Amino acid sequence: MDSLIFSLNSTIPVFLVMVLGYILNRKGFFTESFLKISDKLVFKVTLPVMLFMDMWGIDLYTDFDVKYVLFCAAATTIAFVVIWIMAKIFIKDKKVTGEFVQVSYRSSAAILGAAYITNIYGDAGMVPLMMIGSVPLFNVFAVLVLTLESPEKVSASEAGKRIKTAIINIIKNPIIDGIAIGLIASALKLQLPTMVQKTFTSISSLTTPLALLAIGASFEFSKMRSKIGLTAVASAIKLVVLPAVFLPVAVKMGFTDQKLIALMIMLGACSTPTCYVMAKNMGHDGALTSSTVVSTTLLSTVTLTFWIFIFRSMGYIL
Repeated sequence: MDSLIFSLNSTIPVFLVMVLGYILNRKGFFTESFLKISDKLVFKVTLPVMLFMDMWGIDLYTDFDVKYVLFCAAATTIAFVVIWIMAKIFIKDKKVTGEFVQVSYRSSAAILGAAYITNIYGDAGMVPLMMIGSVPLFNVFAVLVLTLESPEKVSASEAGKRIKTAIINIIKNPIIDGIAIGLIASALKLQLPTMVQKTFTSISSLTTPLALLAIGASFEFSKMRSKIGLTAVASAIKLVVLPAVFLPVAVKMGFTDQKLIALMIMLGACSTPTCYVMAKNMGHDGALTSSTVVSTTLLSTVTLTFWIFIFRSMGYIL
């Protein structure tokens, strides 16, 4: 019973804030422009500041776990390659292969990872380390598969140009920059004035509630009906198969507590809404992507509660 209560306390508060966002939007509290600004504020300001503070607070010389970062990178790469191979073999409609692969492996690691672990432990903990190993690869692999599996005919030069542009955008990504600057500050043992620390802490505290309200407000049940068969398969891979394959390996390698929960988010959280934006911008229909994002967002609270309960019951999460 203790493990069940712990699991519910870990996931339900996050889910309820998203529900509140959905209700408030239905009641007319939010406008489309407000939601766009909120997403931009979180992505470009509050989340990078939060991740900077978390990385700055790490003792890089004792807390940085190279094995953990490499595991995150390896799991992301293996998942991507295997899903792509299976999709090439089994999906008949080749126009949706790129979308299927992207939503099957790519998680909302930054926002939901921070939300869940902050809810449990009070800070983002191992999320920045998990992101170092996974988020750059999430982006690189998405560009690769969406370019090579584009329903449009793309020349070799155009494909190369898209990949080059995407890599530049990844380098300029505010989330990656926040982590990188935090790493440098930690390595240099930079001391921040108290007023700066408190200011950054206030800014970073906006991240979780604002992001979750915006996710809930953007939720559309009608999109779940689109391409229901492939949506169900992609959702099952995202929420069940990847955690079932990689989490036992993580435990065998000694990753527990915050590190294990960060991996649960990386592997088993909902597909990030960014998938839809990228798919549309690269010439894809987007219907399968939006359907899977909605489906996994709705179901991930149940599946994450299940995974936390299982590993808490086994003593790997305290």
